[in-house]
Amino acid sequence: MKKTTFIILTISVLFILGTVFIFIPLRQALVIEPRDPDLRLAYIPVKEEAYFKIKYTHSIHLTDVVESYKILPSQKIQQYELMYEDFSIGMPSDSEDGEKFVQENGKYYIKNMKRIFPSFYIRIGQVKANHRLIYQKKEYPLAKIIKPGASVKVEARKLSFVQQLKGVNILESF
Repeated sequence: MKKTTFIILTISVLFILGTVFIFIPLRQALVIEPRDPDLRLAYIPVKEEAYFKIKYTHSIHLTDVVESYKILPSQKIQQYELMYEDFSIGMPSDSEDGEKFVQENGKYYIKNMKRIFPSFYIRIGQVKANHRLIYQKKEYPLAKIIKPGASVKVEARKLSFVQQLKGVNILESF
């Protein structure tokens, strides 16, 4: 009788621990979460400190813009560089305090940026923007993962096993 009780108790504890474990956020990720709850989130598993870029085609001057980011240990996101090819509407003409404005090979850069965000929003382009996420030198077209026109929140956070199953791992989608 005691052996049976011990086995049932052990199985119950393991079941409870396993159930709790799959809901605890443990895996650090760069998360792209649509505001529309009917759409699935997309993510890239990352180390605590990781780098990524968002590249898009500017809607007016139709040239590429690249925003470079770093995930900080605090899970905040720091924009550290901006690259663009044209001074048209919507693009900065100079840097802010502590930043460096550089022109190289026909492109303009704002370097040494220290703009820190808990998260930021973008709208996935429907026609010209062609938003791409660049991670480890590989480009991932966001419109192939998330519905074009959707507004998404970009943030660094930990995901549970269940959240990972419900989402789309960008690295495994291409």
